[in-house]
Amino acid sequence: MPGGPLQAQQASDTTAPERATGMASAQRTEAKTFMVAAANPLAAEAGRKVLATGGNAIDAMVAVQSVLGLVEPQSSGLGGGAFLVYYDASSGRLTTFDGRETAPMEATPTLFQDDQGQPLKFMEAVVGGRSVGTPGTVRLLHEVHGRLGKAEWASLFDPAITLASDGFAVSPRLASLVASEGDKLKTFDSTTRYFFDAAGAPLAAGAMLKNAAYAETLKAIAAGGADAFYKGPIAEAIVKTVREAAGNPGVLSLSDLANYKIKERDPVCIAYRALDVCGMGPPSSGAVAVGQMLGTLENFDIRGLGPESPESWRLIGDAQRLAFADRERYLADTDFVPAPIKGLLGKTYLEQRAALLDRETALAKDEVKAGEPEWDHALLFGDGEATELPSTSHFVIVDADGNVVSMTTTIENGFGSRLMTNGFLLNNELTDFSFKTHDAGVPVANRVEPGKRPRSSMAPTIVIKDGKPLLAIGSPGGSQIIGYVAQALVAYIDWQMPVEEIVAMPHLNNRFGTYDLEAGTDAEDLAEPLRSLGYEVKAGEMNSGLHAIEITAEGLAGSADPRREGVALGD
Repeated sequence: MPGGPLQAQQASDTTAPERATGMASAQRTEAKTFMVAAANPLAAEAGRKVLATGGNAIDAMVAVQSVLGLVEPQSSGLGGGAFLVYYDASSGRLTTFDGRETAPMEATPTLFQDDQGQPLKFMEAVVGGRSVGTPGTVRLLHEVHGRLGKAEWASLFDPAITLASDGFAVSPRLASLVASEGDKLKTFDSTTRYFFDAAGAPLAAGAMLKNAAYAETLKAIAAGGADAFYKGPIAEAIVKTVREAAGNPGVLSLSDLANYKIKERDPVCIAYRALDVCGMGPPSSGAVAVGQMLGTLENFDIRGLGPESPESWRLIGDAQRLAFADRERYLADTDFVPAPIKGLLGKTYLEQRAALLDRETALAKDEVKAGEPEWDHALLFGDGEATELPSTSHFVIVDADGNVVSMTTTIENGFGSRLMTNGFLLNNELTDFSFKTHDAGVPVANRVEPGKRPRSSMAPTIVIKDGKPLLAIGSPGGSQIIGYVAQALVAYIDWQMPVEEIVAMPHLNNRFGTYDLEAGTDAEDLAEPLRSLGYEVKAGEMNSGLHAIEITAEGLAGSADPRREGVALGD
């Protein structure tokens, strides 16, 4: 089999997608009727107002996303993509919607290689037009609202239009991230003018910021729907910005925008401790990898061991390493390459993977490799190299009728491609593809191909109990999303922690062999015990953004990750 230990990924995926900006105390919010948990109070309040005036969860989703794109532009927006997991209370049906960006039709497999066929350095690929994929968020919002929304489409943009026109106070997090970006955010004039003053000083926390161009864009979408974005002047401006990006132009075209489609897909679910844990399948690796971790851990008494036990974290860490080895080998856009989803989540296969952990010490590096799940046909892939550092946001919504939204939304790296047009930033999502096309002569599943959607780790999740939603959760955080969500699910299901504790508990993550521990937290107390089990250990920032809502017979309980600025609001 081609490939080996994931050393390239470990070396290239060590930087946090957004720098940490402090940690507060997690708050628990309880409500009887409806709730929104989102990464910025202005966005959460926009969603709450929609629900309070009779709108449903899909209506609130539109309002939340349009405000997030204004007040948290580094993380998501109109120029990016999203994955939605949705529970429809009237039908009892769970489904998912794929609004992931696509590679332009002019893109080639060597898009991120130099003239000698060598992979570009990550930031060389990111900044500019080369990395921009066809945005999917606007089409997702419009089409899903047309099918499932309740309120008038145009009205849902009023909060964001008002904030953009009248101005909003720059949050401490946004100000800090602009300041930390420095020269990278000054690469292009339009971006510089928005985030810095005439003297070159970055936005200050508390400063009132207006975005007239964003307001005009939203007015156009409110009046004309998604076609106002994907055709006409806005589309022309996007393409011009990408193709004329100085130093690193891209190949996005008007036909790429006009032909973009969202896709409704079946959720990927795994049974864990008598619950169904469901999420987004390919092109996201999130639900498969989270499911593999849980399916492996189900063979052990994680509940009995508890969260303080190094043995718990040995099992969790090595279950994640095995899942990541499979992820790198097998998972990509299944519209282009087949993937053994059933095999990867099969009970027998995960029992075989669990048997590898039936030991007292950490797996050695050469023992962590992709397995051989059952396939319904023969195919061979090599291991790719993709640096996944998405700057992302997650929000969850439950409405009065019991409809549930769990949506992860992104523009990829912090501030995306750093290209700005019509008041919003454009994504750099194409850098989620593997920069190399082959591994020892064998094709890489996640290589660039025209029209293909890059693999993601986003893991919007809904936990089902007896056919009804019990928990909605998700997080930003690049490839660490998988560990963040899986850890929170173990804490909730096995360790029976309340929502405000699962979003705030210290993080421990092991994707590629080194055990990442969240610096300045109790996770560092496990450093020596983990070293004694054979791990390399590294403390550092682990900037999750978990948002969760629990649905019970008594009502709703929600919380927002204290590492960011989010809140849970409800009535």
